[in-house]
Amino acid sequence: MPDQRTREEAGNRDRPRKEDLFGTGISITTFAELMTLFDSRNPDRALTVNACNVHSVMSARTDRDLAEALAQSDVNTSDGVPLVWVLRSRGFREQHRMYGPDLAEYAFEYGLTRGWKHYFYGATISTLEQLVSRLRDRYLGIQIVGSHAPPFRAETATERAAVLEEIRASGADIVWVGLGMPKQEKWMFEVRDELPGRVLVGIGAAFDFFAGTKPQAPAWMQRSGLEWAFRLSTEPRRLWKRYLWNNPAFLVLWLRDVTLRR
Repeated sequence: MPDQRTREEAGNRDRPRKEDLFGTGISITTFAELMTLFDSRNPDRALTVNACNVHSVMSARTDRDLAEALAQSDVNTSDGVPLVWVLRSRGFREQHRMYGPDLAEYAFEYGLTRGWKHYFYGATISTLEQLVSRLRDRYLGIQIVGSHAPPFRAETATERAAVLEEIRASGADIVWVGLGMPKQEKWMFEVRDELPGRVLVGIGAAFDFFAGTKPQAPAWMQRSGLEWAFRLSTEPRRLWKRYLWNNPAFLVLWLRDVTLRR
């Protein structure tokens, strides 16, 4: 009988391949392929999916725990448009943006006929209430089996054990995690062995977008890779340091990458 490592190595061969982008593997995949993956889960642990952008990639270069979580994840999607640009410059011409909110909407719709049960972990109680209400209105018949707003501090071992038991008891198939980067990536990596047969998807600010508590960038800004400018304009105090360093540093790495490959 194969041991756990052998089973995990076999399972990883079924995962989308990852292309290394400056230290972080970004998955070459599509929404349709991910739905098939969601349908065939790992019985030994949870399937982990991270929506990655420039902030994720640059943060992983200095945060070892985040880098490990992303390296060990099953899928890291190209959530940020600049990541798509880099992938296309390397020959992956068909790779499209795998935006977290779009992935969630695709899964909500796809899961209706499969009876997928959804659980939401993150944000605040009021945000979760609005999120659940709006999704039930939009996706008639969607099965939302629970939600939990964790405290704005490190959770205790007792608190973690309680919420994991609640998730298992709910029968959830997919757990949507909105703790923000890098907290959600690390949390999913830490608990994946305790939630076998489920899918954990980190989608950050999507909780607020679905709930209507934060605005989304216009479609043209998203397509142009300018979503960061819109978010900066709405939350300058929280985001200015992130974009002041990450975006120019990422651009330098990309230009160097293009030059070396030529």
